[in-house]
Amino acid sequence: MGALYLLCLLASIGCMMLLDHRFRLFFFAAPWRAALVLGTGLVFFLVWDLFGIGLDIFYRGETRFMLGVELAPHLPLEEAFFLAFLCYLTMVLFGLIRVLAVHLAGRSRSGRLRRSSEVQR
Repeated sequence: MGALYLLCLLASIGCMMLLDHRFRLFFFAAPWRAALVLGTGLVFFLVWDLFGIGLDIFYRGETRFMLGVELAPHLPLEEAFFLAFLCYLTMVLFGLIRVLAVHLAGRSRSGRLRRSSEVQR
């Protein structure tokens, strides 16, 4: 039971990877750039958490669904995976919005071309 939260996070990351692979949204579009962006986001949020812990803003909640492994005082192992998931989710959503915008712009442009050709007839 102690690894349930971590397993849920890993399953969620796996689902994001499937979406990413299917639509080539982030890692499967540009792997090196994606690794840099994800790594930068992960480091940023881990440092943010460490500052929050140092200022007594963040505390580790006790639950039986976590492993109990801490990377630092009040920084559980699962937090790193959650932050990685959060960053990955954000970039996949960004990629999805970009793909949808291009798709919708193409549909709009083709609709205008059809209407202009009908007017010319």
